[in-house]
Amino acid sequence: MKIDALPLFSETSENFRKEMDKFLRWKTFQTGQEILNREDQNSDILFVHKGKVRIVIYTLSGREVTLDDIEAGGFFGEMAAIDKEPRSASVVALEPSEIAFLSAEKFEEGLKKESRMALGIMQRMAMIIRHANERIVELSTLGANNRIHAEILRLAHKKGIEKDGKIYIRPIPVHSDIAARISTVRETVARAMSDLAKQGIVTREKGALVVHDIKRLEQIVQDVRGDII
Repeated sequence: MKIDALPLFSETSENFRKEMDKFLRWKTFQTGQEILNREDQNSDILFVHKGKVRIVIYTLSGREVTLDDIEAGGFFGEMAAIDKEPRSASVVALEPSEIAFLSAEKFEEGLKKESRMALGIMQRMAMIIRHANERIVELSTLGANNRIHAEILRLAHKKGIEKDGKIYIRPIPVHSDIAARISTVRETVARAMSDLAKQGIVTREKGALVVHDIKRLEQIVQDVRGDII
């Protein structure tokens, strides 16, 4: 496995990639295996070559709060690599995953040498801040049902595939995963999804959650939030 497989380095110079390639450490993780613990002291940045991982925080009561899912081509751990502070979350593999580790020192060296790499990091962090702002507004102003509507709309825009005027989200979002993302419980998600189905807005079909009326779902969210995600 080589650094050329990692998108963040795709526009860096060949000499730089060859040099950084020497310092990458590759590891394989199985489904459910912990990749990073919030208590870890290291400050490596990690790159997902294959698979998918989930960034989570566990409350004192043991409740899981999902922050993000990172798919192949993405990276995580950049905050600790930049500020050398403790990890802010834990990371687990959602499926068999190949991960590349790069030390904070070599990562910082790369930021100084390669402007395209630095820009990629800034774009990623800007996206994180935007998403965090959305979540803060939703948690502060919306009820659980409204947050569920907003999350389904977000998934439709981010992962949905349009066909014949409908949006197909695959795989079907798991109720417990949605609950972990928006700070509610699985039963509340199940009731809200049932209500959307009764209104003819969503259905389950052949391994997909189908949004039949994206405009109506957008309007439901807009009426509460005042904007569209």
